[in-house]
Amino acid sequence: MAAPPQLQALLLTVNALLRNRRYHTALAMLKGFRNGVVYGAKIRAPHALVMTFLFRSGSLRDKLRAILQATYRHSRNLALFVFTYKGLCSLQSYVQGETYQVHSFLAAFIGGFLVFRENNNINLQINMYLLSRVLFAMCRLGVEKGYIPQPKWDPFPLVTAVVWGLVLWLFEYHRPTLQPSLQSSMTYLYEDSNVWHDISDFLIYNKSRPSK
Repeated sequence: MAAPPQLQALLLTVNALLRNRRYHTALAMLKGFRNGVVYGAKIRAPHALVMTFLFRSGSLRDKLRAILQATYRHSRNLALFVFTYKGLCSLQSYVQGETYQVHSFLAAFIGGFLVFRENNNINLQINMYLLSRVLFAMCRLGVEKGYIPQPKWDPFPLVTAVVWGLVLWLFEYHRPTLQPSLQSSMTYLYEDSNVWHDISDFLIYNKSRPSK
């Protein structure tokens, strides 16, 4: 079924606007905002769903509300950051008439401070995710630029051993320093597995259900 003429005319106008290079910068900011919303929801919703139903107590309504709130906060922050970053990069290039590498750092620095500065669980998880990858990337960049000698052997097994050694040491003896969600996961793996009463909470359930 063909679309009404008015709708076809509207679509033609909108598509002509989207193809106009004059508005490319502003439209790129808007699409970046859109992509931030979509990607934030795709990443956060499944994670929040699993973590909430595994480790959070409360009614079904409370759990669904927590999932929606976490998804909304992640999507909103990511969308705002992308919008801010792209806008500041474009502004710097316009003012200086050229694009420099420092523009990316400054735009992200300002955007990160404005959007992710609140110390909450969502922002903390995002920053920790980025920090681990930034550290790996900076090491690779150091090798690429010659600031760090090229390893003669694969350092990954040693890095893995150090990371796991440190995280279990912290969990056993300095637990409050770890992120709450990581504490919950490790408690489930390493402490809950020390307790059972019969076959039901040894194999079927993690913890025995209260008697009715």
